[in-house]
Amino acid sequence: MEWLYNLFFEQSALQAVIIMSLIISIGLGLGKVHVFGVSLGVTFVFFTGIFAGHLGFTVDPQMLAYAESFGLVLFVYALGLQVGPGFFSSFHRGGFTLNMLGLGVILIGTLMAVVLSFVSGVSMPDMVGILCGATTNTPALGAAQQTLKQFGEPTNGAALSCAVTYPLGVVGVILAIIVMKKLFVRPSDMENHEPEDPNHTYIAAFQVHNPAIFNKSIQDIAHAGYPKFVISRIWREGSVSIPTYDKILKENDRLLVITTEKDAPALTILFGEQEKRDWNKEDIDWDAIDSKLISKHIIVSRPEINGKKLGSLRLRNTYGINISRVLRSGVKLLATPGLVLQLGDRLTVVGEAAAIQNVEKVLGNTVKTLRDPNLACIFIGIVLGLVIGSIPISIPGISSPVKLGLAGGPIVMGILIGAYGPRLHMVTYTTRSASLMLRGIGLSLYLACLGIEAGAHFFETVLRPEGALWVGLGFAITFVPVVIMALVAMRCCRLDFGNTCGMLCGSMANPMALNYANDIIPNDNPSVSYATVYPLGMFTRVIIAQLILMIFL
Repeated sequence: MEWLYNLFFEQSALQAVIIMSLIISIGLGLGKVHVFGVSLGVTFVFFTGIFAGHLGFTVDPQMLAYAESFGLVLFVYALGLQVGPGFFSSFHRGGFTLNMLGLGVILIGTLMAVVLSFVSGVSMPDMVGILCGATTNTPALGAAQQTLKQFGEPTNGAALSCAVTYPLGVVGVILAIIVMKKLFVRPSDMENHEPEDPNHTYIAAFQVHNPAIFNKSIQDIAHAGYPKFVISRIWREGSVSIPTYDKILKENDRLLVITTEKDAPALTILFGEQEKRDWNKEDIDWDAIDSKLISKHIIVSRPEINGKKLGSLRLRNTYGINISRVLRSGVKLLATPGLVLQLGDRLTVVGEAAAIQNVEKVLGNTVKTLRDPNLACIFIGIVLGLVIGSIPISIPGISSPVKLGLAGGPIVMGILIGAYGPRLHMVTYTTRSASLMLRGIGLSLYLACLGIEAGAHFFETVLRPEGALWVGLGFAITFVPVVIMALVAMRCCRLDFGNTCGMLCGSMANPMALNYANDIIPNDNPSVSYATVYPLGMFTRVIIAQLILMIFL
């Protein structure tokens, strides 16, 4: 039976894979258990790793460091790719508010840490470790340890205090979310209060009564500086047609127009009259509106189309069809000629059946093609992200340069590639299931390794009076700022609960709490808000960890 003992306890590549696989599988299984209606999900992998470390299971330190780093990089990069397409538009609509609220969470926690250090007598290096653990921010801990080395101070105290407070740092945000949901969240807070997306489509019908546009082409009117719009159908003298750009408008023409809701009043002045019928209901049978034309969804699956502008394809004039809307990552976009198409976009095409079949050949419309993962793009992005994370950034007054690190660099690059990759003709499309798989594997590896590292001395430290004090201080630093800024976000800034949770998880650098928020909230608002807040929040915490030590040592 010696071979069996060696399989689990003799450090090797095989032993590392077995131990981490067991921890992840047991943790994921226990994470599905509901206690009082609450389950921790993938977060339980972390606690399983702590228990395994306490029992004496160890992994080769180099392999552990590799698996932890690779898991973290894989998770944050996949997260960046997911939210990248809608990241910058989200930042313009509400990103400033989210980041200011996130900085509020950081500043409150920092002030509490400094005050509690003087009140409780905990040394500043230990308190910085507590702050890093309470905010689950390992990059900040790394920066703090480098600063301590520069001052000739030991780094083990900060690392141990971070490990002791880290578990409740993870759970504290989740508990705060649960408390908020139970005690303070109203039904209206669960609705999406996100400001209107300026690209989100709105359908309206107009009648042409303005003499200024009689006998003018659609192209001439569109180039006259009016708001962007797409005319999907024209009814004239009882017949319906798909208009081309050179179509001449006549008095009493009836137009079905796709635009944005805020531009509808301006188009009413332009055309003359808006009909009162609501054309934005989900139950409208578009094919029943006219018997000559059909409406069909076509998916862009040909790599050659990726990154091209819709107008450059000349589909309207070539095939006599009209593209009314484009669905991308759940967001409806206005199909203007300047819209850059991406692989996976779903186009709503209106026209005759034969014409639509020809358009299908141009765009692809082959779902099977999209199922193949684009692994080359993923690994190229990871490399570029790690390069960005390694760039030293000099800050005046700080002796050692600051870096975005393993977490910040890949998530920034993931966001950039997700948003702008198609413009460079990079195939960045990944199916939702593949994206969730990458994120799940990465997060599970990261949590399992963290747990093994913290488990060796976790329980003996917690049971000491000093350890109990660290845990209490860390939990206060975690819980209090989150609850305060959650109330400010929902009551003063009128954010919905989903965006509030994402902001809190991003400012606390807590992907486990984000996973819990995604489980209880049906939309993607938590992930988008998390990615909006995370880069600035992480960078700020790294700087603050160094500043505190430089000021108070």
